[in-house]
Amino acid sequence: MILKVARLGNPVLRLKAKPVPVEQIRSPGMQAFLEHLVETMQEYDGVGIAAPQVHVSSQIAAIGVTRNPRYPRAPKIPLTLLINPQVKTVSRAVEEDWEGCLSVEGFRGLVPRWREVEVRAYNGQGVTVHFRAKGFFARVIQHEWDHLQGKVFLDRMKNLATLTHLTEYGRFWADHG
Repeated sequence: MILKVARLGNPVLRLKAKPVPVEQIRSPGMQAFLEHLVETMQEYDGVGIAAPQVHVSSQIAAIGVTRNPRYPRAPKIPLTLLINPQVKTVSRAVEEDWEGCLSVEGFRGLVPRWREVEVRAYNGQGVTVHFRAKGFFARVIQHEWDHLQGKVFLDRMKNLATLTHLTEYGRFWADHG
C-alpha cells in the first residue's frame, strides 16, 4: 500500500520522532508498516524515507537504491531499515552535494554533510546492526536521521542561494554537481 507523503508545513515533519519499543518491531502491524514504507519510497523514486514523512512520528527510516531516475548517478545501496538509529560522525570531513526530498517536492539544494558516519540501530527484524557508511549512503542516512529529529534538508543548507526548482536544476546544475 502506498502511503500519503507529508509535505513541508505539516507539523509532523517538525516533531522529534518517538522511539519504537523493540518488542513491537516483529509485530504483524509493524511488519506491514515497514513494507508500506518501503513501497512508498519506491513508488516515489526516493532513495530514503522516514516514518514522519508518512505521518507517523516514529524513529524508523528506510534506505535503498537500485536504479533511481531522481538520482541517476547514485551508487547501489541495499535495502536498509533503521529503527531507533543512533548516528555519529566518524571524521571531520564534510562535503557539499545536491539533495532533494519527497516532502519538499520539486526542489534541490546544496547541503553539507559528514563524509562518513557510524550507525547503530535495529533492523526490520529487531536485530541490532552496527556499521559505518561513507559517501552517498552516509548522506542519505543523515538526511533521514534529520527527519527523525524534526529537520529537513533546508535547515542544513548554508544559505538558500542554491535552492533550485527541479526543472532549473536539470537545465543549469545537474551536470555540475
